[in-house]
Amino acid sequence: MSRTSPDIIARRIRQGSGQEPPDLVVRDVRLFDLVTGDLIPTDIAICGDTIVGMLDRYQGPNVIEGNGRVVVPGFIDTHLHVESSLVTPFEFERCVLPHGVTTAICDPHEMANVLGTDALRYFLDAATRMVMDLRVNLSSCVPSSSVETSGAILGADDLTPLMDHPKVIGLAEFMNMPGVLAGDPDCLAKLAAFSGRHIDGHAPLMRGRALNGYLAAGISTDHEATRADEALEKIRKGMTVLIREGSVCKDLAALAPLLTVETSPFLAFCTDDRNPLEIAHEGHIDFLIRSAIARGVPPLAAYRAASLTAARAFGLADRGMLAPGRRADIVFLDDLETCQVSDVLAGGRPIGPALEQRRTIPAPGRDSVILRRPVTAEDFTVSGSGTGHPVMGIIPGQIITDFLTLDLSARHGGVEADCDRDVAKVAVVARHGLNGNIGRGFVRGFGLRRGALASSVGHDAHNICVVGADDGDMAVAVNRLAEIGGGFVIVQDGQVRAELPLPIAGLMSDAPFETVRDQLETLRAATRAMGVTLEEPFLQLAFLPLPVVPHLKITDHGLVDVGQMRVIG
Repeated sequence: MSRTSPDIIARRIRQGSGQEPPDLVVRDVRLFDLVTGDLIPTDIAICGDTIVGMLDRYQGPNVIEGNGRVVVPGFIDTHLHVESSLVTPFEFERCVLPHGVTTAICDPHEMANVLGTDALRYFLDAATRMVMDLRVNLSSCVPSSSVETSGAILGADDLTPLMDHPKVIGLAEFMNMPGVLAGDPDCLAKLAAFSGRHIDGHAPLMRGRALNGYLAAGISTDHEATRADEALEKIRKGMTVLIREGSVCKDLAALAPLLTVETSPFLAFCTDDRNPLEIAHEGHIDFLIRSAIARGVPPLAAYRAASLTAARAFGLADRGMLAPGRRADIVFLDDLETCQVSDVLAGGRPIGPALEQRRTIPAPGRDSVILRRPVTAEDFTVSGSGTGHPVMGIIPGQIITDFLTLDLSARHGGVEADCDRDVAKVAVVARHGLNGNIGRGFVRGFGLRRGALASSVGHDAHNICVVGADDGDMAVAVNRLAEIGGGFVIVQDGQVRAELPLPIAGLMSDAPFETVRDQLETLRAATRAMGVTLEEPFLQLAFLPLPVVPHLKITDHGLVDVGQMRVIG
């Protein structure tokens, strides 16, 4: 960690104690006290990037007029993948800083599964140039599963050279739960290398003795709890549960009843995966705060979860409260209960001028979508009789899927989709140039009645995932993704109807977030015209390949029952 010079500390002491004027005075605000929940009239004195005075009145050469507005600490997103915003880290901060998010803790897991350490180094280099404080947890599961083909492999020896970077907190979400419990050597090597550092968890549905063993590895947080009783067991066992509300995974409604003033030291907020369209419509962490309060959560509990608990859980002792010695991340609110953000200071700087002055860097990973050959309609033929065929069932608001068995028609040498019963074909096509694998299966829940949707965002190995009612349209969509370097594509009757290029690692756009937001609106309208009923069909599509024990999973090797680890299609 970087050290503060004696001269800077001396300036802070003089300004805080009134021996000299502060660099900046935030005048006439009402501080929302995270200790008592009181609103306290005050000025705030700032020296450089640090608060040095409060609960007093100050004079200085530079003043920001609060005009009686409420101020709270900057919000902390405790777990997210910037790549899921579909824009670069620099566009991400431009998108979320106005919503009061001054710190974000990211796992570059998506880009790392495509590019390996080049992705980690890009995020670390970008973080040193950003206005918000982007912290990085190094990706623990690259690849995330042995039944997929990813673009990279990262072992403990690849991660440890980066662990002392000033932007690194620790090890990112440890998704390989079976590996932890079985004492897999690669898992143990990573856990040992980061012993004593923060290690993020990823433990959906884990309870009882299995959870005990998982926590004994040194893992301390989890963002996968979907039920209040599950979350309560986890916080009773010492975890900090990160309440997630993303574009697909929406757990706030289930977990909000658990968030009280008493439990707030053990619950924080995260978005995990949230795109610019939903941020524009709803917000970011500010949306979680106002939604929690609307569901009856006390404001004190909600704002603690958004800042103080988050800071403590990740060892960020220099923030989380508006207090002397803490980082001057200040959010101005026009209304406390609805979390209406009007202005933001990040490290003592108004975010507008700061964003204009920072310098960006180019991203690696162009031309990362590599097919061994163009695919054809015949590549999506699913063999079998169709009797008792396995089908993934979408659960709205969740990334886990139901394991269904349905009787499907078999004609022309293959099992067919059944749009009348909302059953479409789904396939994963290897795109890292390492092999030509294609996994095939069926999914119910998209509402698709014609055409095809394809995405190069396919958690976690990020092969191409395509769902369709027509094999020919599926082939056109996959080949088009290769042509544009990745992204989202909609095809109907052999023609591309809409697309969103994501040329950076096949995951992120190089366009401003406003452009991506508008393109997502166009995609959403096009999918609705094809009968799709899901609110975020491309994000749901991206999660279909995700390994979640014991549910059905599509990989580039085939359709797999992860519980038994056998290819069944």
